[in-house]
Amino acid sequence: MLPSPVAQTPAAASAEAHAHFARRLSLETDCADVHEAMTHAGGAPPDFVLLDVRGRAAYARSHVPGALNLPHREMTAERMADWPEGTLFVVYCAGPHCNGADWAALRLAGLGRPVKLMLGGMAGWADEGFPYASGGAPGSVMEAGIPVTQAA
Repeated sequence: MLPSPVAQTPAAASAEAHAHFARRLSLETDCADVHEAMTHAGGAPPDFVLLDVRGRAAYARSHVPGALNLPHREMTAERMADWPEGTLFVVYCAGPHCNGADWAALRLAGLGRPVKLMLGGMAGWADEGFPYASGGAPGSVMEAGIPVTQAA
């Protein structure tokens, strides 16, 4: 019997797989981890800055509560000086069909800033069923007074 398409290519050695996945986790996070960090910090601000790197109109339509809007094309050393060196940035865009978060991560890394990409972007956030905010203000996952819509 022939191996399935899954088993046709042998799995990597455990040490190689460990190094690969550890590296991925140093570059990426997911919507659930971001949501957890933003809702269970005991009222403290998260230990990262969440950046929605889409254009202003897309941000105003909907965004992750607590995210700041900074389109990747506006990321310069002067603009990023608003945050202390060593600040961890988590970036996202529309979703897997958008490379804006990759461009943002590339720019931030080029500026010597720690950065992770939030996998899935807004599409992933909605898929998880997490609430989102609208308008020009960041809002907060914890604030009841902001215009928050439950994702369908």
